[in-house]
Amino acid sequence: MKFKTKYIAPVGGDGIHTINTGDWRIKKPVLSQEKCVKCGYCLLHCPVNAISKKDGQFTISYSYCKGCGICAHGCPPDAIEMVPEVEK
Repeated sequence: MKFKTKYIAPVGGDGIHTINTGDWRIKKPVLSQEKCVKCGYCLLHCPVNAISKKDGQFTISYSYCKGCGICAHGCPPDAIEMVPEVEK
């Protein structure tokens, strides 16, 4: 069985559904690649695994980011800023 995404959650008796937790957010983290020192704190502490590393760069998946701010709160060089979410 193939899924469109790796983020799945079993819901109800009719199978597995994807849940875009990013729809809950009122603030979102914005990562400055210039300030980022590639320490990986954000990746290790994101509770929904919305941060990934590819080609040495960290990126945030806004489809699943809840906007909790854990990544920004612990970022040693303050490379992540929480900004208000705009209407979708």
